[in-house]
Amino acid sequence: MKPLISIKIMDQKKFLFVSYDALISDIAWHVIKEGHQAKYFIENKDEKEIADGFVEKTDNWENEVNWADVIVFDDVLGMGKLAQKMREKGKLVVGGTSYTDMLEDDRSFGQEELKKLGIPIIPYQTFEAFDDAIKFVESNPAKYVIKPSGEAQNVKLYLFVGEEDDGKDVIQVLEAYKKILEKKPMVFQLQRRVTGVEVAVGAFFNGHEFVYPINVNFEHKKLFPGNIGPSTGEMGTSMFWSMPTKMFNATLKKMEPKLAEEHYVGYIDLNCIVNGYGIYPLEFTARFGYPTISIQQEGIQMPISEFLYGLATGELKKFKAKSGFQIGVRIVTPPFPYGGDAKILGKHSRNAAVIFKKPNLEGVHIEDVKLVDGQWVLTGTSGVALIVVGSGATMKQAHNQVYNRISNILIPDMYYRTDIGYRWFEDSDKLHNWGYLREA
Repeated sequence: MKPLISIKIMDQKKFLFVSYDALISDIAWHVIKEGHQAKYFIENKDEKEIADGFVEKTDNWENEVNWADVIVFDDVLGMGKLAQKMREKGKLVVGGTSYTDMLEDDRSFGQEELKKLGIPIIPYQTFEAFDDAIKFVESNPAKYVIKPSGEAQNVKLYLFVGEEDDGKDVIQVLEAYKKILEKKPMVFQLQRRVTGVEVAVGAFFNGHEFVYPINVNFEHKKLFPGNIGPSTGEMGTSMFWSMPTKMFNATLKKMEPKLAEEHYVGYIDLNCIVNGYGIYPLEFTARFGYPTISIQQEGIQMPISEFLYGLATGELKKFKAKSGFQIGVRIVTPPFPYGGDAKILGKHSRNAAVIFKKPNLEGVHIEDVKLVDGQWVLTGTSGVALIVVGSGATMKQAHNQVYNRISNILIPDMYYRTDIGYRWFEDSDKLHNWGYLREA
């Protein structure tokens, strides 16, 4: 296997990574490879082995605050409050705020913030009782999407996209949820379904302003090729970098004054449905995306440690990115996407070896793995293993490179989607015809 070469790019810095569920392991590992020190805190006891052997761990991140030059939060489930507190103490921080937490965790709040800025939103209603939602659909028949809010939105099983014009399929699902979740109240939205191209526009923010170029990306959430099967956290993403586009200026750019007021530092993404009639924002991701950040790293033409430090200091205002396209594919094993089943995990995934046919790690990023006597081994509870990334001047070239790299990997019972990037060949014509990708 090719040796991991340490790259010295700036004076050595000390990075403290704070995570609930070991999401930011890969970035911490790359920071170390670039010649810096890093310590990594993982709160979830079932995930604590992740990245063992790759990154030094700490059991108490608050004891390391004075040691660290930069603190990087992976920003999920309320971590914005912690980041805000550290920022107020004068630390250099990459992370959110209580406000940006709410943009993502409370779907209704995020939609209303967009509405305040004059950005058109899709009609929606928020419910806490299934009976009320059923009556609403009966009185207002149409296609709807059931979208859980708060922590429930992380349970992809509850997301449902209606197909029937009269909403009867949505009513059937709501009636089933009423029986299944009788003792588990769930706040959720019913959002009118709009058809078009699903595309996200995102950018990094340095505490004062957006950093250019921006990122345009296409998520692939369904488990199987052809976009069928259960929704997952993510099976892969295709993307490219651009100067501000019509779509960015009409949506995310309008958030700049508020994000500056919050001193937000990190990445923010707005997923949208677009068609010939307009741009309709669906939801915010006010944090790093996973595996998005590892795919983005492949396109950012500067060391990720220097990139993070520049964000935290506010000095990074623009950066060079690869032209063309990047594609990232998630390699998973059972029980993904239904993580947490210890019996299935133990039978199929835990301690499974990750084997490379040839000693080449180009484009390979870690997720739930650890290092044991030089051998990569699966750990954790979710069944996610690796992210493999490819780049190319065209989407087809990026697709060919990433799948050639995947062919070098052997993991027992591994599976992955084989069609990441295919959407582009149909969607790009529409997006260009509507003018949404035009630089503005």
